[in-house]
Amino acid sequence: MSIRILLADDHKITRQGLRSMLEKQDDIEVVAEAEEGRMAIELVRQLEPDIVIMDVSMPGLNGVDATRQIVNTFKGVKVIALSMHSDTSYVAEMLRNGASGYLLKDCAFKELASAIRVVVAGKKYLSPDISGIVVDDYLHRLSRTDRAGAKVLSVREREVLQIVAEGLSTKEIAKKLHISIKTVETHRRQIMKKLNIFSVAELTKYAVRKGLTSLEG
Repeated sequence: MSIRILLADDHKITRQGLRSMLEKQDDIEVVAEAEEGRMAIELVRQLEPDIVIMDVSMPGLNGVDATRQIVNTFKGVKVIALSMHSDTSYVAEMLRNGASGYLLKDCAFKELASAIRVVVAGKKYLSPDISGIVVDDYLHRLSRTDRAGAKVLSVREREVLQIVAEGLSTKEIAKKLHISIKTVETHRRQIMKKLNIFSVAELTKYAVRKGLTSLEG
C-alpha cells in the first residue's frame, strides 16, 4: 500500500517540484497540496494522509502551530518539516511541537524519500546538518543547566566528592587530602547542599554519572 503524502508549502513551484519527484516513487502517493497551515489541517481531516511534508514559514497559520494541531488531533499522522531555516529556534520548535523529522530544502530528493520511509516506520529523522545543530543545542543547554542547577562545585569539592564516592571514610579523606575532619564534613555538607543530594549512595551515583569516578575496581 502506498504512503499517502500531503504537501504543505506556500510556494506553488516547490509543491509542484516535490509532487513530480515523489510520484515517481512506487510506494508514495501525493494526495493533496496546501498553501497554508489551516488548509493543511482541513485536508488532513478530510484525507487522513500518513505524512504531511510541512514548510515552517507559511502565511495564515505557520508550520509550527499547524504541526502541533495535526499531531495532537489526528493520531497516526506524522509531520516532516522541510524548511530553508536551519536556526536552532526553528528546529527546536518543530520538534517540540511534534514533528517526526526535519530536513533542509536544499537536501537531495533521495534523502527526503528516505526520511519519509523512516518516519512511516515509526522512527525520527534529522538530516545530518540538523542533527549537528540539535546536538550542539543540547550540549549548550546541558552545560547551562549544570551551571544554574547544580551550582558548579569547586575543585576541592569535586575532589572530596570523588573520594566519598570511592568509599573512603571521613577520617581517611582528611588524611588523604591533608585537611581536618571538620573541613571534610564542611565540604560534604556544601556538596550536598549545592547538588540537592543528601545520601552517600546518591552522591556516588552522581559522581559516576558525571564521570568523576567509576564503580569498577
